[in-house]
Amino acid sequence: MFGIVRPCRHRLGENLGAQWMAHLCGLCLALRGDHGQFARVVTNYDGLILSVLTEAQATGAAGAAGGRRRTAGPCPLRGMRTASVAQGEGSRLAAAVSLVLASAKVRDHFADGDGLLARRPVALAARRVADGWRRAGARTGAGVGFDTAVLVDAVDRQTGIEALAGPGTPLLAVTEPTETATAAAFAHTAVLAGRPGNAAPLAEAGRLFGRLAHLLDAVEDRREDAARGAWNPLTATGTPLTEARRLADDAVHGIRLALRGVGFTEGRLAHLLLAHELGRSVDRAFGTESCGHAPEGAFGPPQGPYAPQSPHGPRAPHDPNHPGTGGGSPFGGAPPSPGRRGFWAGCAAALGLCCTCKVCCADEFEGPWSRRRREGCCANCDCDCSCCEACQCCECCECCSCCDCGL
Repeated sequence: MFGIVRPCRHRLGENLGAQWMAHLCGLCLALRGDHGQFARVVTNYDGLILSVLTEAQATGAAGAAGGRRRTAGPCPLRGMRTASVAQGEGSRLAAAVSLVLASAKVRDHFADGDGLLARRPVALAARRVADGWRRAGARTGAGVGFDTAVLVDAVDRQTGIEALAGPGTPLLAVTEPTETATAAAFAHTAVLAGRPGNAAPLAEAGRLFGRLAHLLDAVEDRREDAARGAWNPLTATGTPLTEARRLADDAVHGIRLALRGVGFTEGRLAHLLLAHELGRSVDRAFGTESCGHAPEGAFGPPQGPYAPQSPHGPRAPHDPNHPGTGGGSPFGGAPPSPGRRGFWAGCAAALGLCCTCKVCCADEFEGPWSRRRREGCCANCDCDCSCCEACQCCECCECCSCCDCGL
């Protein structure tokens, strides 16, 4: 269960938090119901947005939350409690997209020869799993009228673009396949909800969401990729972090503007996730707590990747990254994160996290594949929640001036 959108339960509040969990459980159960227990490991937070958007646009009786809910039986992830969960075409679309993207992720690990996938028998088994997920995603997508070929084509084109990318290649040329795929998925939620007029602005929001997901993944993985010698968009294209941050902030701003052209029946959760939580995702990835549109220096010394990585300063004579000193990582002297787990070891870790409820209830846990720190979706957050209930969807900076929500 991963993704760039990981909202704090205090900011969501009781009502929106219950809706969020309903969509999370709905996606998980849609995967299990159509493709078996093992398929539940591909559940991810970002896929939930498709389910949320579909329900937010639905009109008439189907638009009411009760019309798209069912009571699910006890589950270990909920402490063996029953719950009202989302159902319908939105959950199945999210499941189809999750399966195809998980298949692409496995194939990417296979191509890189990560961990146990460097061994031929394991690699062949993993490839069979990936092919099965790809076919399953295509079947589920066809069931809701969505052609997953656009996702498969994006994955195939991504490989070719990465092979040709080098210093000077525009970063947005590398993110284009992801943008195209997410734009198609977002736009299809309008079709499922019977709101074709929303397709164009949702496609724009989806395109920028795909760009943002690609950028943040590159930022979070850059040190680990450098340590392993793996391909990373920022390193390959020579894009500095300052430019990546500018592109990320512009994407968040563009999503907020695009959402103003979408007609929602009940869009509070969708608005909070896309208009507000994405900004926090950017801050989390870049290790900052400030708004990226604020004047430089307005929030004190730089933090995270913007902070000096050497006690002598970023370009001092003794800095290992200083020209002429030789050696050193291009991203500073911070120690690399623990090595990634292989595919099968990660699957075992993921199942363990699910069965022990850590994904939902732990304050933090180690990602099963990346081994990066993750926050449990129901855990206490590290933000100042004193005013969360009073202004759940309020941002107190100029970058949110385009948002006139009344939440």
